[in-house]
Amino acid sequence: MPISEEQKALMQGCSFHDEKIVSWDELRYLRVLHSDAEGNAIVGEMVCNKVIAEDLLLIFKELYKAQYPIESILLIEHFHGDDEASMQANNTSCFNQRHIPIGGLMSKHSYGMAVDINPKYNPYYKVREGKTPLIRPEGSEIWLDRRESSPYLIRKGDLCYKLFKQRGFHWGGEWLSGKDYQHFEK
Repeated sequence: MPISEEQKALMQGCSFHDEKIVSWDELRYLRVLHSDAEGNAIVGEMVCNKVIAEDLLLIFKELYKAQYPIESILLIEHFHGDDEASMQANNTSCFNQRHIPIGGLMSKHSYGMAVDINPKYNPYYKVREGKTPLIRPEGSEIWLDRRESSPYLIRKGDLCYKLFKQRGFHWGGEWLSGKDYQHFEK
């Protein structure tokens, strides 16, 4: 559904900063069901670009039907727009006007065109010349070993991977210059 005036007031200055990046008319508010690792049914909410809204509704419907575990789907406003705090809480999210961790470019999340799924267990990893590798969220190094066991891990070929790929998304776990195992984008 379109972003309500109440939702705009909540987002303005938190996840939404500049209408030159994406307009309110381009965004949609979604409510989706998801299951956590214990099988509890939870209503989640996210904001995304209208271009991918239908894709996300269908993907999350299939993930829920299969009881694919997603720990949390809360608006980034629950974390005051702080991506690190959201990832530490293993929160699945989409829209947040912010820069990528390295390079200063606007993230695909700024346009509502990327989703991070179970980020605590599916970290972002980038080697930086002359510096220690960048791993986000902090403390998620153990999950770079994809042989570790957690119901929240995304693996190539699993249901989450297949559903996003079938709908034309690119997975950060297949990137060559680093890995972003949580990240699906169009």
